[in-house]
Amino acid sequence: MIDTPTEKIFSLEELDYARFWGTNDRMLDFVRLLFPKLKLIARGEMLKAIGSEEDIQWFEGKLQAMMTYYEKFGRLTENAVMGIMESGGASPEAEVSDEILVHGRNGLLIKARTPNQQRLVRSVYENDMVFAIGPAGTGKTYTAVAMAVRALKNKEIRRIILTRPAVEAGENLGFLPGDLRDKLDPYLQPLYDALRDMIPQQKLLSYWEDNTIEIAPLAFMRGRTLDNAFVILDEAQNATSAQLKMFLTRMGRNAKFVITGDLTQVDLPRHQQSGLLQATQLLRDIKGIDIIQLDRSDVIRHRLVTDIIRAYEKTTPPESTPLLQD
Repeated sequence: MIDTPTEKIFSLEELDYARFWGTNDRMLDFVRLLFPKLKLIARGEMLKAIGSEEDIQWFEGKLQAMMTYYEKFGRLTENAVMGIMESGGASPEAEVSDEILVHGRNGLLIKARTPNQQRLVRSVYENDMVFAIGPAGTGKTYTAVAMAVRALKNKEIRRIILTRPAVEAGENLGFLPGDLRDKLDPYLQPLYDALRDMIPQQKLLSYWEDNTIEIAPLAFMRGRTLDNAFVILDEAQNATSAQLKMFLTRMGRNAKFVITGDLTQVDLPRHQQSGLLQATQLLRDIKGIDIIQLDRSDVIRHRLVTDIIRAYEKTTPPESTPLLQD
């Protein structure tokens, strides 16, 4: 049986709809790309949406958020629309603080977009070491980078250090071409992408050149003491117990450590056990250390990511997807 498409008409009469959609309906074309399952027809101050009832309900919430944004700022931008699309609810401000963490490039306003992301922000303010555990797409790494950039801009720390286990190359990066940053690019790309959202390109290059922002494989942390730094260990589920212990004991004076990881995506060889679960169990009762658990409700990528995570959770044995217990 074929489902009959649903139609719904939305009124934009309270807005300057020509300005709302932009020159030659540029923003309308952009919105159409984001809702490929819907047919969107604009007729002056009216907008008709044709598609499934579920997709129309999803679109209605996002359209209302776009209208609210336009009424507040007098314009609608692609960055604003993407922020609305990535938010967990119908409005990007729903149930979370309005605090802007970083004013990013091209007018991008970076803030916590879900309750658990806001918990992560508060925890970083209140604790010197924070574990952020959760599946892909929950914003744990992006939020951590935003907090690091904010601390640097506010002169709370002197440098940012980003590190990640280079599991696929067994931490032996010498055979790859280029300098150290070139060798690490495939492993640290998500961190680079976040930094590029938040810091102008020329400023970012100068930070790299003078080591204000430093990148290093996890193995290179051995023997160091990290003072006056905001340090992020990403993909920590791929660190062994010995590596994670080594990293955590690098903490120096006036330092913030954020450790992010997804316990359902361990890429270590079968004979090696992830040190992340052990570390969170051993350290959970130490004052100054906090553990924030994110889940699929925090996913801020395409809405299908949430459905994908839910589908895998149904088919994966519980013992292979360890989660922290409250």
